[in-house]
Amino acid sequence: MNWDSLPMIGVAALLCWVFYAFAREKFSPDVVVGIAVAVLLASSLLSAGDVLSVLSNSAPITIACMFILSAALERTGCVDALGKWLAKLGGGSPLRTLFSLMITALVLSTFINNTPVVAILTPVAVTLAAQVGSKASKMLIPLSYATILGGSMTMIGTSTNILVDGVARQNGMEPFGMFDIFLPGLIMAVIGVGFILLVGHRLLPDRESLSKQLRPDQSRPFMTELLVPHDSPIISQTIADAKLNGNSGIQVLKIFRGDEELSTPVNSTLLCAGDRLILHANMHDFMELRQNGLLTFNREQAANFETISTRDVVLAEAIVGRNSRYSHRPMRDLNLTARYGMHVLAIHRHNENIQDNLDDFQLQFGDVMLVEGSPTQIRKFADNGDLISLNTVQERAYRRDKAPIAIAAVLAVMLLAAFKIMPIEGLAMIATAVVLASGCLDTEDAYKAIDWRILTIIFGMLAISIAMNKVGLVDTIVAQVMSLSPLLGPLFMLSFIYLLTSFLTEMVSNNAVAVLLTPIAMGVAQQLGADPRPFVVAVMFAASASFATPIGYQTNTFVYSAGGYRFTDFMRIGIPLNLIMWATATLIIPLIWPLFPA
Repeated sequence: MNWDSLPMIGVAALLCWVFYAFAREKFSPDVVVGIAVAVLLASSLLSAGDVLSVLSNSAPITIACMFILSAALERTGCVDALGKWLAKLGGGSPLRTLFSLMITALVLSTFINNTPVVAILTPVAVTLAAQVGSKASKMLIPLSYATILGGSMTMIGTSTNILVDGVARQNGMEPFGMFDIFLPGLIMAVIGVGFILLVGHRLLPDRESLSKQLRPDQSRPFMTELLVPHDSPIISQTIADAKLNGNSGIQVLKIFRGDEELSTPVNSTLLCAGDRLILHANMHDFMELRQNGLLTFNREQAANFETISTRDVVLAEAIVGRNSRYSHRPMRDLNLTARYGMHVLAIHRHNENIQDNLDDFQLQFGDVMLVEGSPTQIRKFADNGDLISLNTVQERAYRRDKAPIAIAAVLAVMLLAAFKIMPIEGLAMIATAVVLASGCLDTEDAYKAIDWRILTIIFGMLAISIAMNKVGLVDTIVAQVMSLSPLLGPLFMLSFIYLLTSFLTEMVSNNAVAVLLTPIAMGVAQQLGADPRPFVVAVMFAASASFATPIGYQTNTFVYSAGGYRFTDFMRIGIPLNLIMWATATLIIPLIWPLFPA
């Protein structure tokens, strides 16, 4: 055995574990990467200096600034204005509405990060679907795909493009211009949107929302505030004995006893004279209880309860946002009933409706919560920014007077970078300072806008890529790939790089794949004596083109539960689209960037 090869075998094994852990999802991707870097440090395959050196890469800083600039456009109402304009188009046919939605999303995601675009347009898409007699499941996957295609048209459209450019620059390549990839990106976007409108939308399911799946036949629910009189026979009975624990269709949500508030009453809670009860029920349940003699409402029978007030309750669906403070915390810690007067009925995740043991359930990004309460409560619940209401387009106090500043800042970054006045990272930092200093965005909102998990993954994967280079793993992979080149040629190798990147992106983080495969693609090109730029572009496009699974790209994860989709729904439309994009990229990339320039 060659002992010199042990470090390379160790790094390769660790890399395989990283991919396995990504796919298994027992740990979040940022934790997986952190563990891998810790192992490399402990085994001396990486030094502390190696890990700290990744901070010199400009890509993560640029990505963080673009998150903030995207948030500034959102906070000043620019994206909301387009969403409202789009909502007015709901009177047309489902296909025309879908086309308008996709074009709007595609244009927006060309200039700003695509995840907030999907977050803002998702409730718009749900509303539009209802207006044209369609289902949200016909709109949300196309919405996600449109933002992916739009993000591939400029260098700032998606973090993947910025990251690939940063890794390529570290390996000696000249930086990409702002619009260098616009033409091939536009061609792929046109073909992708055309496929979805002509064929793809027919492959999408016609599925009801979570609220209709869980409560299809029940009448309108409401909450009632009732008083326990001093002569009521249920005094000193427990909630369970009084049949108010939900089994009869009526449930105590809250009890007010003097100055004391019992926000989470349990079955063993004793009822006392003078208690004010907040009950949840619908009219059908109350009528059954009245007929059974368990509750009476007429004066002749000295009613057990006296109605104080009744208020309408609506069902609403809200999706957990990307940086929500509710994420990764058990429901019992959130105390939503006490804080907002809301009642959580169920949670939808990955084609599963969870209704039992919600207290121990931990929310994740993309989960859909079915909640009920008054319209005011629901609006307050959703407007805190941690959740996005799927039933209504949320209203916020936008800083519309600052909108021209936010728009000018983003346009300045794009135009000045296009004319190479200054590197994009410098322009992005200046623009970030401008939107913060001018009040387009609060500092707290700016920190919240940054997806720190993505940055952690990026920095960690950059460190892992250093280890791969140190032990010779990159050269070994390149040599193995190159063994195919005498038989198949450089065009095949370009096509193979795209296909490999696309395949891996469907299973693990697209940013992780981009970091790992960019130097490999450049190595293959150099071994062939070809220009590495088209190979890097292939990685750039393929690392974003995640259509076949809901886990490869954040926007897909976001709409997964919101549309009530199943895993196979993405495969049914995404696999053909992936193959079309693969064939398109193989044809057009060499036409724009010749493999062997003269």
